[in-house]
Order: sequence, then structure tokens, then C-alpha cells
Amino acid sequence: MSVTLEEILTQPIAWEEAVNKTAGQSRDLLPLLKDLDGHVLFTGCGSTHYLSLAAAALFQKLTGRPARGVPGSELVLNGDTVLNGRTPLLVAVSRSGATEETLQAVEHFRRRGDGAVIAITTDGSQPLASMADYAIVLERGREKSVVQTRSFAAMYVATVGLSLLAAGVTEGLEALERLPALGQRIISEVQDMAQKVGKDRNITHFFFLGSGILYGLASEASLKMKEMSLSFSEPFHFLEFRHGPMSMVDKGTMLVGLLSERNHKHEQAVLDEMAELGGHVFSLGERDATYAFHSQLPEIVRGALYLPPLQLMAYYRAVARGLDPDRPRHLSAVVKALGSS
Repeated sequence: MSVTLEEILTQPIAWEEAVNKTAGQSRDLLPLLKDLDGHVLFTGCGSTHYLSLAAAALFQKLTGRPARGVPGSELVLNGDTVLNGRTPLLVAVSRSGATEETLQAVEHFRRRGDGAVIAITTDGSQPLASMADYAIVLERGREKSVVQTRSFAAMYVATVGLSLLAAGVTEGLEALERLPALGQRIISEVQDMAQKVGKDRNITHFFFLGSGILYGLASEASLKMKEMSLSFSEPFHFLEFRHGPMSMVDKGTMLVGLLSERNHKHEQAVLDEMAELGGHVFSLGERDATYAFHSQLPEIVRGALYLPPLQLMAYYRAVARGLDPDRPRHLSAVVKALGSS
């Protein structure tokens, strides 16, 4: 079995670790999360930048405190556009714990002396963990593959736990414990659907649509499609897609919608309109979707359920195109600093 496929299929084990570690370490984390005065930053690179977008949106939604997700490179190179006033907390996310731009971002933040740093990683032996005030290390999220799948989902679940802790939403933490079992069921149910989409050679380009707390996850799904299958793929907010990008829709278009509960009516209307223009549609959501979760989980803890179907879609697309998802073109597991050998 492909390493990448094995990591996608086994990710609920890593989700469980993320839930348990975040809840189990709440006594250490709460002092860093309470009484935050100023905006909170989430940062990462590549996949973990998109994770940061999703995490910041959820954190702000739950706590009412301003939060922002930014690439590590922007914090380093354009800090004056990122850091404005007091920033009491930086959450730095890196699968390897050694991503150069993320380490530099933490150093830059430290020099300002604003606040604390929480690291989320799968390798506690690497520099990021030791640079932080507190590190959540998810060893079961470790991967051999270049493309992030299991690690991304596990680290995202940890940020959901952080947001729930910061907001004091204890019922959300209890609901989060049900996530791994649901993830296993969904993986077993959705593989044939994902494979059917991935193998459809009539599809030439993909658009991943998601809004609010789901936009970052739509962006990550689009990145997976690019990395694994070398397909044209872009993410958009649902209604924003109607302001220009819809001109690209034709019979070779697949629109993948991450439907929310709150805005389902508006989001479904966009998908229906694109279908009328000739596009193919695949949607994910709690109900009334191409694949419905029927999880009975609160929407705020449901995000990870979208990930395995979308990762599998990219994996099977790559295989159908004769590519090896374990060896994506031009990519490596850890990106070094520019100019380094």
C-alpha cells in the first residue's frame, strides 16, 4: 500500500491523540489562553498556513477575540503588516518542527517580546518545540510521506481543542472525543465516491469552495490536489466564486463544496448555479450533500470530517494520472531556507 494512502486511512488514530493531549494538558495551556488582550496569530507554511487560516477563523468565532492566520514568511519579511499593537499569543504549527520560515517567525515574534508561543508539531526533538513556551507534540501524526495528510488533520484537531479551551466550551471538548470513531466510519464509506471523482478523466480542473471556518480547509484540499495530482485547482469562498471565477466553469470543471450548516442555503445555491453552467458538483456536509456526514456533532468541531474524502480524491486523481503520490514533483518534506544547500 502507498505510504500516503496508509496515512490517510489511519488518521483517526492521530485525531484521538490530538483530542486527548489537548484536553489532558489543559492545566498547562489555560494560563496561556486566558485573559488575552490583543489579537492572536496562527502561523505556518504551506499546508500549515492553510491550517492557520482555519484555526484563526474558528478561534475568533468561539472566543470573540481577534485572530489571524499568516504565513511564517510574512511575519518575518513583512512584520509591520502583520503585527499591529499587542499580540499576546503566537500559535506556530509545523509538521517537522524544523521548517525554517516558521522558526524565523517565532524568533521575530520573540524579539518583539509581546507574548507567549504555543507550538504544535509531530516531532518534539526538533527546534520548534524547544523555542515555544508550550508544545503539543502529536507523535501519531508523524508521516513518511512528503504530502501532509494525517499530520495536517491531527494538528488541526489540536487547534480546535485549543479554541474550545480558550472559549471555555466544555461541551465542545466532549463532542470532540466522538470525532475519531466518526472519522473511521466516513473513511470506509467515502472511498468509492472519492475514487470515482479522482478517476474521471473528463474533469480537467477543480475548484474547492468553502467559507467561514471552512475556507482554510478548502484551501488545503486544493493544495492536496495540486501537490499529488498536478491538476489545476483553486480555492474560493462560495459567493466570491460568482464574482469572476465562474467564467471558468465548463463541462471539465469539478466544483467541490464544503457545505456549512449556517449558510447551507446560500452555498447550495452557488453549486446549483454552477451545475446549470455545465460544471460537475461534489459536496460534503452534515446533511443534504453528495456525501453527508450525519455526525450529529456541533459544527464547530466537525471540520476534520471534511479532510479524508478530499485527501482521497486527490490521491486517486494522482493514481489515475499515472503519478506516484508518495513522490510529488519538486517537493520535499521539509523546506529549507532560500539559498541553503
